[in-house]
Amino acid sequence: MRSFHALIIVSCLLFLVAGAGAEPTVAPGYTLETFNTPGAAFAGVSRDGGGLLVSDLESGRLYRRGTDGKLVAFGPVFPHGLDVIGDPTGPYRVVRVGDVLVVAQGWTPVNSDEGPLDHALVAIDAAGQARVISSDFWNPFDFIVAGGTYYVIDSARNSVERVQADGRKSTLMAFRRMGEAAAALRSLSPTEFAEGNSYEVDAVPTGIALRDGRLYIALFGGFPFLAGAGKIVSIPAAGDASKPQLDVKGLNAPVGIAFDNYGEMLVLEHGTYNQKEGFRKGSGRLLKLNKLTPDRKIILDGLTRPVSVLVWDERRLVVSDLGGNLHLLTRESAR
Repeated sequence: MRSFHALIIVSCLLFLVAGAGAEPTVAPGYTLETFNTPGAAFAGVSRDGGGLLVSDLESGRLYRRGTDGKLVAFGPVFPHGLDVIGDPTGPYRVVRVGDVLVVAQGWTPVNSDEGPLDHALVAIDAAGQARVISSDFWNPFDFIVAGGTYYVIDSARNSVERVQADGRKSTLMAFRRMGEAAAALRSLSPTEFAEGNSYEVDAVPTGIALRDGRLYIALFGGFPFLAGAGKIVSIPAAGDASKPQLDVKGLNAPVGIAFDNYGEMLVLEHGTYNQKEGFRKGSGRLLKLNKLTPDRKIILDGLTRPVSVLVWDERRLVVSDLGGNLHLLTRESAR
């Protein structure tokens, strides 16, 4: 806990507070400190003892933030650049697994030749050497590890993959396309989408979390990324996963999911989409869902293109975004 306080205090001196435009806002009872690294595009965040692991899509580097608050790069430079729709691709996630760090590396950038680390789950040893666990993915966006088994989200294949430590892989769940009513699509293009018809979009799974033997998966929803079309579904980590359970609906492009120390679900929404602007500035938010009621509470609002949420401890959360921001959210008092 002390290391987290030191990280915040020193970071105030070392990093610029995110500048132009409206600042994110927090719910009553929380405080927020936002730190910006110019030119970065932060994606995955995870805890490594008292330090914070961060992946940067802009540089293809992994960073560790220790108790002195400094970002220190380590490991290889991963492939990075823009994907086929113009979004950054590179090392999406980095997580400590025993004596190695495991990275989910995205698909090949459009202007690059395919390399051995592309679209792969990669282990980095203490010497910084990379070993590919499996590259049999299209776009591995997120993963968790439980009991020595990796559960990997392949966003491009719309699937959850189960991967053993030796690289053996099987598909746990492949999501069907999701139907959308033409009425919602007509707001985007009244002439293209006729009344009375329905349309299907890819499910696009993104975030994943494990709770009480079930895997919870955020379904972002494919283009045109309709407001309210996102969902959270769950499947058993072991056993029959053929029928996912719908847990939450009506979300705006959910990209990250976690559970706090009290068992309440946290959902990070990437935001709402406009065909002219893309994902709107300030439309991302972090929701807390009551586990006993359908109540949803916005605890962090006004985010622009957030990617990951990390539960640091019973009071603290970390949220990353593609603008190079780390948002450190603290509840003022424990329950």
